[in-house]
Amino acid sequence: MTDAPVSLPDNPIYQAVQPGYVFEGAALELGGLMVDASTLTDVHVKIPIGMLNRHGLVAGATGTGKTKTIQLMMEQLSEAGVPVFAADIKGDLSGLATPGAPSDKVSARAATVGQTWEATSFPVGYFALGGVGSGVPIRVSVETFGATLLSRVLGLNDTQESSLGLVFHYAKNASLKLVDLADLRAVLQYLTSDEGKSDLSGLGGLSSATVGVILRELIAFADQGADQFFGEPTFDSSDLLSTTADGKGQISLLELPNLTDRPQIFSTFLMWLLTDLFRKLPEVGDPDKPKLVFFFDEAHLLFNEASKDFLTTITQTVRLIRSKGVGVFFISQSPTDIHEDVLAQLGSRVQHQLRVNTPNDAKALKSTVNTYPTSSYADLGSVITTLGIGEAIVTVMNERGAPTPVAWTRLRAPESLMAASDPASIAAAVAASPLQAKYGTVATVDSAADQLGAKMTASAEAAKAEADAKVAAKKAKAPAAKPKGRAKKEKSIVEEIVTSTTFRQVARQAARTAVQQIFKKR
Repeated sequence: MTDAPVSLPDNPIYQAVQPGYVFEGAALELGGLMVDASTLTDVHVKIPIGMLNRHGLVAGATGTGKTKTIQLMMEQLSEAGVPVFAADIKGDLSGLATPGAPSDKVSARAATVGQTWEATSFPVGYFALGGVGSGVPIRVSVETFGATLLSRVLGLNDTQESSLGLVFHYAKNASLKLVDLADLRAVLQYLTSDEGKSDLSGLGGLSSATVGVILRELIAFADQGADQFFGEPTFDSSDLLSTTADGKGQISLLELPNLTDRPQIFSTFLMWLLTDLFRKLPEVGDPDKPKLVFFFDEAHLLFNEASKDFLTTITQTVRLIRSKGVGVFFISQSPTDIHEDVLAQLGSRVQHQLRVNTPNDAKALKSTVNTYPTSSYADLGSVITTLGIGEAIVTVMNERGAPTPVAWTRLRAPESLMAASDPASIAAAVAASPLQAKYGTVATVDSAADQLGAKMTASAEAAKAEADAKVAAKKAKAPAAKPKGRAKKEKSIVEEIVTSTTFRQVARQAARTAVQQIFKKR
């Protein structure tokens, strides 16, 4: 590679690419244009900040520099006053809060792309799902999370998802607050009980077998640690849209420990966060800069085994949220990890090296090349497979909404620490955050499990009172019984009189007298 960037006005690649990256407004500086593996030019490859709400993709094999690219973009967004949210899978992004470490290697790289490098820190807030981690706890109530996303996490089929939706509908109409998984289990068990079945008679009812499947999946879900995630107070996504007193955008990092143990919890939560932002934010059209840029790492987890309804939710949210001023960047190893309906909406692409080791890899490479506009490079596929670390193929959406020429780019170096920040500094930042006071303690509320427990107790007491009343009424209607000893004595006296000689004589005399009277009348 040349020691310094050069101007090559006669080079056909230079001629084709250079005009495409001249913008009037503010832009993120990605790096310098390369015409081949050893020649770096003075063309600056950039992304217009005003077009970041048209979304994007950062892709490439493991170890090719995706995280550093994200870090580079986040730094400049914060500097421009744009809040940023990202999932910090490996913990490296926490280094944004710490000035970078100067070195000869960093200085040399910066010089080759025309970068004036200066060690800089940025405002960072730390979060953790359900408090599992060192960040401010993020929780959400079951009813806020919703039936569609929960069905996705539980892996329910269409019939089971429909039944779960019916349960949520019933709970809402009955004013039963679904806060955590225990509340949802309580409602499911109630609706399949003798007392609860009648409540769904007008809505179609629930299959006991379906409820059994859902309950089993809820138990397995809770075993993954989901009980810690669901609860109150529910996180307010608008808390991500903050800037500092000096105008920098707040960077919010979500800690994701043990991702491989529960990938769907994390990916589906991030989707909930996006949909919640979409519901809450007003329409702003195409602002000069985004209100928030959302980096969705390990994006393939979102699409794996996704139901048709869930894919529809993702596609619609990504399509419509840009009008709310939110940009979304998906990060994954290959563009083919992203569903085609979503991929078609991503205006900016930063493609790091792809490795071709299998027939499926070759197919993915061919598909990737086909998604790019016409390239000035003779063999774009070959370029993608030979990119060095910290190099990428870039195309973005220009200020007119058209794609820019494909540019082989040597990326700039981040100015913050390219490693994790010190745990002690992270703990101090969390303790000092006003959001820790807001979300740090689990709130106790009167929820569905409590309400149904009280209802069942009241019903049992009412049933007992009714039974007692019936017994009392039956006793009141029955004739008074004579004492057992008195009745026996009376019977003995009567038997004694009837069997006595005197009684027989009196009875015979009475009978004669009666007969005589009868004959006299004749």
